[in-house]
Amino acid sequence: MQGRRLVEMARKWLGALSKGMICHEVEAIAMEGLQVVQARKGFILCHFLVPRRLSDRDGNWHVGAMATLIDNVGGAAIWSSVGNVKSTVNLNISYYSTAKIQEEVEIEAKVVAEKETLVAVVVEIRKRSNGELVALGKQWMATGMTTVNITEFSKL
Repeated sequence: MQGRRLVEMARKWLGALSKGMICHEVEAIAMEGLQVVQARKGFILCHFLVPRRLSDRDGNWHVGAMATLIDNVGGAAIWSSVGNVKSTVNLNISYYSTAKIQEEVEIEAKVVAEKETLVAVVVEIRKRSNGELVALGKQWMATGMTTVNITEFSKL
């Protein structure tokens, strides 16, 4: 039962971020329109249509906006697994190709390791049209404690 609650809370958290309800404006812009397709313990799958306002000067998805998305979707996968995230302590992103404006991508985040109060997640961004890898993020987050205050996100 607690596992389902954590997954649902992670899903709600991402939804609130993508609607600008609980974050800074930069995060809201970078996450606008994100759709959670699948969520289970330690796993989040999303679809995202790259909006025009996230383009660089060449019409590609801006790497800073991509990094924000990787950080937040990775955090949601961790939340769904352990019920708490405090901060990113290490984030490494490799960019393999570009995604153009109005291109649809798939973001998949999987928890791959837990070590005391640290949890690791791998986040892949692929083009939906052909599966080409756009970016790969590897992230460690501090979780602090392993329990969650359920009422904290009850307003979402």
